Amino acid sequence: MTKKKYHFSGFFLIASLPVMLVPVFFIVLFMPVYLKAQTQYIGKVEQFDARLEALLDKDAKIEVLATGFEWSEGPVWIKNGGFLLFSDVPKNRIYRWHEKDGLSIFLEPSGYTGKPPYSNEPGSNGLNVNAKGELLACEHGDRRITAMPLSGGGKRTLADNYQGKRLNSPNDIVQKSDGSYYFTDPPYGLPQQERDPSLETGVFGVYRVKDGKVTLLISDLTRPNGLAFSPDEKILYIAQSDPEKAVIMAYPVKGDGTLGKGKVFFDCTPWAKAGLKGLPDGLRVDKKGNLFATGPGGVNIFAPDGTHLGRINTGEATANCAFGDDGSTLYMTADMYLLRVKTKAQGW
Repeated sequence: MTKKKYHFSGFFLIASLPVMLVPVFFIVLFMPVYLKAQTQYIGKVEQFDARLEALLDKDAKIEVLATGFEWSEGPVWIKNGGFLLFSDVPKNRIYRWHEKDGLSIFLEPSGYTGKPPYSNEPGSNGLNVNAKGELLACEHGDRRITAMPLSGGGKRTLADNYQGKRLNSPNDIVQKSDGSYYFTDPPYGLPQQERDPSLETGVFGVYRVKDGKVTLLISDLTRPNGLAFSPDEKILYIAQSDPEKAVIMAYPVKGDGTLGKGKVFFDCTPWAKAGLKGLPDGLRVDKKGNLFATGPGGVNIFAPDGTHLGRINTGEATANCAFGDDGSTLYMTADMYLLRVKTKAQGW
């Protein structure tokens, strides 16, 4: 999902500082802050169905781990290392967060290596780890999907075009157990988004990459975004971040890896129109098939039958989430924040 822009109006404060302190002011003001010395909490848990109690305490605290990002996105837990990676899309960076080491820049640039400026969201968006342990990145500015060894070495491009036409700005990616990749390709990273003259494919598609071949699976979504498989890989959930049709879709996965006719798993449009912050975005599924879906209001939690069990209400537009630690901690990227909450669920 694209972030709305807000402008800082601190001219008089800056003007009142001594000249020698102005650079320091900017460094402090615009650098993300890792909150190690003190614990801060925001938001609340909202329960709408008794089944939520098996997944999340209604009194669970939403902890602020770091703040000061422009638009945090795409968290992924690195098991072999015990740390979290996530994107700041406008800043063209991937950050690393570790319980002991705190916050640091992991990779810059993360998604655009060309001549600046490019767009408001040039960096990497969704991140994941493949079966080889490589970091997968959806790169807005370079308009591609890449894989990079975490142990060192350069990237390799997994996909950057469909039938010779450049992708728009890949947004999120998952890998199936057969090694194939599924990713979404909305226009959010293009300089003029859907009106950009550099659009080539003509669709905002959902694609599959297998053995180096890119196949278009879905072409009728207006803003495909996050995606996740059910534990048995028989369903592919896809979030659509269109305020006029803010839905989570469910597609049956056929034996050959293609998708059958999708159906609306849950319609979040009334929430979006009611003013709840955010749109359907990042998705995660626990081992029992419960769906943790960022969207209006924060992270909405659904049973496999589509019942809305509850919400982790962050109070901010929440872009994405990922299970980490032992699989029960849910890390969340919410606008300027990196957050976490302890759950009773088990991510996979």
